[in-house]
Amino acid sequence: MSEQDILWIKAAAIRAIKTMAQTAVALIGTNAAGITGVDWVGVASGAILAGIVSLLTSVATGLPEVSADAAE
Repeated sequence: MSEQDILWIKAAAIRAIKTMAQTAVALIGTNAAGITGVDWVGVASGAILAGIVSLLTSVATGLPEVSADAAE
């Protein structure tokens, strides 16, 4: 595996994790009537789906931060 591939995987993973965290915060915020009122399975499901979509989007469109690093 090349150094460029490793850089792409790291960048895509970071982007997916950030997307998952943002989605979880949004879903918790819409359900928050107290910690016990949160549908944690729904939050986890939504966050995981958002992470998968983020990875697929990175595959389809590329990652500008990786392209910029490759040009330097």
